[in-house]
Amino acid sequence: MKVFRSHALICGGTGCHASGSMEVKTALEAELEKQGLGEEVKVVETGCNGYCAAGPVMVVYPEGLFYQKLTVEDVPELVSEHFLKGRPVERLFYKEPEKRELIPEMLDIPFFANQLLIVLRNKGLIDAEKIDEYIARDGYQAAAKALLEMTPEEIIQEIKDSGLRGRGGAGFSTGTKLELGARSKAEIKYMLCNADEGDPGAFMDRSVLEADPHAVLEGIIIAAKANDAHYGYIYCRAEYPLAVRRLNIAIEQAREYGLLGKDILGSGFDFDLEVYQGAGAFVCGEETALIASIEGKRGMPRPRPPFPGESGIFGYPTVNSNVETYANIPQIIFRGAEWYSSIGTETSKGTKVFALTGTVNNIGLVEVPMGTPLRTIIYDIGGGIPNKKKFKAVQMGGPSGGCLPEEQLDLPCDYESLVQAGAIMGSGGMIVMDQDTCMVDMARFFMDFVQDESCGKCTPCREGTKRMLQILDKICDGHGEPEDITILEELSADIKASALCGLGQTGPNPILSTLRYFRDEYEAHILEKRCPAKRCVNLLKFTVDPEKCTKCGSCFRVCPTGAVIWEKKQLASIDQEKCIQCLSCFSACKFDAID
Repeated sequence: MKVFRSHALICGGTGCHASGSMEVKTALEAELEKQGLGEEVKVVETGCNGYCAAGPVMVVYPEGLFYQKLTVEDVPELVSEHFLKGRPVERLFYKEPEKRELIPEMLDIPFFANQLLIVLRNKGLIDAEKIDEYIARDGYQAAAKALLEMTPEEIIQEIKDSGLRGRGGAGFSTGTKLELGARSKAEIKYMLCNADEGDPGAFMDRSVLEADPHAVLEGIIIAAKANDAHYGYIYCRAEYPLAVRRLNIAIEQAREYGLLGKDILGSGFDFDLEVYQGAGAFVCGEETALIASIEGKRGMPRPRPPFPGESGIFGYPTVNSNVETYANIPQIIFRGAEWYSSIGTETSKGTKVFALTGTVNNIGLVEVPMGTPLRTIIYDIGGGIPNKKKFKAVQMGGPSGGCLPEEQLDLPCDYESLVQAGAIMGSGGMIVMDQDTCMVDMARFFMDFVQDESCGKCTPCREGTKRMLQILDKICDGHGEPEDITILEELSADIKASALCGLGQTGPNPILSTLRYFRDEYEAHILEKRCPAKRCVNLLKFTVDPEKCTKCGSCFRVCPTGAVIWEKKQLASIDQEKCIQCLSCFSACKFDAID
């Protein structure tokens, strides 16, 4: 076995691909060969490292040094200084946003140091396309234990005792779901993995599939043994080409190693599965719509009962869980229910993966124990709000969730607490908003998404969300009336009570939560014809406050139409006829001089 003195692990997730990590990898390999270090330093493309805001990132072992925001131009210096002379390149180290302190080692960086990894335990550490690297980190040990040493009843009991709840949003007991599936005596049963992640700002499932696909496969195999199911589908949207490719590679490798197919590990248990690519409809995240899509039908929900556990794919019993749920199962079987249930809260066990996005310094993938306060995630891990702006709200649970204000920052992230506060856990989207966000416009954004993604099957969702969107458009355009708030509340209640599926039933949540916590902004739009956040352009007239203008010319330099009139050392002004209300000047001004 070849021994290298250094390993350079470059993030190969979609985010880092988009920012040029593969060009950096190619340049690094070429430069190492040029300097005669090709046999001493191994370059490894991993899955998502998690710290998306810093990409492209690279971690060098054995030192554990973390390099961020790499470019091809940085490569010669990196090779010459670090790999050839042993002198780390400090300018590429992580810097604390406020203190500007350099932190060279990855595990000392607050973004990583404040996390607890179970689902993401292999992120950034292995080549996701090599099964041997997964096996080297105890991969498939749990599957071997479940298939060779445990009965289906023992597997189900272990998962029930762990307290694992579905991570797709509903939070139903995973052990109970498996138990219900096992009770069915049908000759044919299916396992289904929902990887149809469609929430705006969500990338949890995609990143897990890109970084550690074998963990998901192993979880499905164990669950299949518990249910005596012999075939399964992973339903993954086609917009995730890298995840789909790595899943298919993982499936082929598992078959070659006897971990899928006939008589797995000599246990007498047969199981195989395939990836089914969805066309990207958000409603197909609902399990009955997802099943219809696999069957070749239009992806539309149907009434329940019967539930999929009784009549699912092609009419056969089907157990469905999402990517994160399955990725938890191997660790529960390998390390025990008691270990897993010791993490989290009384009713929400284990950890939760969040996609932390929006106006926060450290955008990325985060895994923390259930019950961790929002403040810890946003400030200790996320690094707080950029540009010294104030926190305003965080949207939890995607378009079906709710916006929580600053007074809820100490709220623990568990299923019950979030629901009581007017949000939901959802699949794990967490969008942070600062002082410049208009909460009425934000509600309109999410309602526009829900209305656009509505399948149209049931009248409450099809017509109700359209009507609510029309009202929100009217309010943001300056034509709102006092009775609009009452109408929004009544429509929300009706839709939640009568819509066919979860998309419609939870669709009004962004409106209800913003009305609950930010009603004053609705009233300002309606009664004063004013947008407090200065984002609804039809309620704005752009002028320069001479008391605040510093004559810096920042607004002049970004104006795309020449509407800003400015000369050096002179106050700026705005030509109203040329102004298109694009907000460029407002965003560029650091002194709040644009009114």
